[in-house]
Amino acid sequence: MTTSELPSSELPLVGAVDSTPDVVDGMAFARLYGEPLFKLPNDLYIPPDALEVFLEAFEGPLDLLLYLIRKQNFNILDIPMAQVTLQYLKYVDQIREHNLELAAEYLLMAAMLIEIKSRMLLPSTKSNAEDEAEDPRAELVRRLLEYEQMKLAAYDLNAIPQLGRDFLHAQVFVEQNTVLHWPHVEIADIQAAWADIMKRATLVAHHKISREELSVREHMSGILRKLQSTKFVEFSELFDPSRGAPVLVVNFVALLELAKETLIEITQAEAFAPIYVRLAYSPV
Repeated sequence: MTTSELPSSELPLVGAVDSTPDVVDGMAFARLYGEPLFKLPNDLYIPPDALEVFLEAFEGPLDLLLYLIRKQNFNILDIPMAQVTLQYLKYVDQIREHNLELAAEYLLMAAMLIEIKSRMLLPSTKSNAEDEAEDPRAELVRRLLEYEQMKLAAYDLNAIPQLGRDFLHAQVFVEQNTVLHWPHVEIADIQAAWADIMKRATLVAHHKISREELSVREHMSGILRKLQSTKFVEFSELFDPSRGAPVLVVNFVALLELAKETLIEITQAEAFAPIYVRLAYSPV
């Protein structure tokens, strides 16, 4: 560290006896322009601004002006220009003593306040008898209200939790296990998986419909030929299940047509007894 960075409590007083040793543990306690410094100089100069503390910090002329108005509970729509201007100039004078570059923008606002106060002292001129004279403070009030609105919005945004300031991303270290543990599978699980595959296969299977021409008259002739060779035929013997449902349906319709035309007789001895079919009796 350099001598200008030493705290004020460690700086020697002018005229006092310097009890600082030439070497502290064989090492220099500071460096000045890159050279080691083993002893503080007697003519060390501390600038007056080095120990100055600013209790209030403002972000610009509008911030200072708004602070003066709100601190004394002035009505911002009816600013007492004389008091506000006087207090503002006192603060600007303090700034000019230490930082002239910073005081430039504050001086511009002070000139504006003085101009507004001067315009208020002049008699008002009206271009029209019905028009009201414009308030010289109107533009300043508008700027102050807009600035205050933005400042309050900035406070609200700053109150929102921010990443890195109010909270951090949670990070958890999970140790990866290199040993693989395979699940135990029962034979019933395999059977269920295979049944599910077969069920899905039937859902996507193509169904083809073919046209088969079946004649009721042809089946009627076949039944009559079969009945001519025997006296009685049991009802179930007239049907062949191996030929498929369409043939059975047509054969049944043919049987009903023969019964309708009284070419055959369908008899049953009692309830739930076997049903028999024979040719209808025709007198000679």
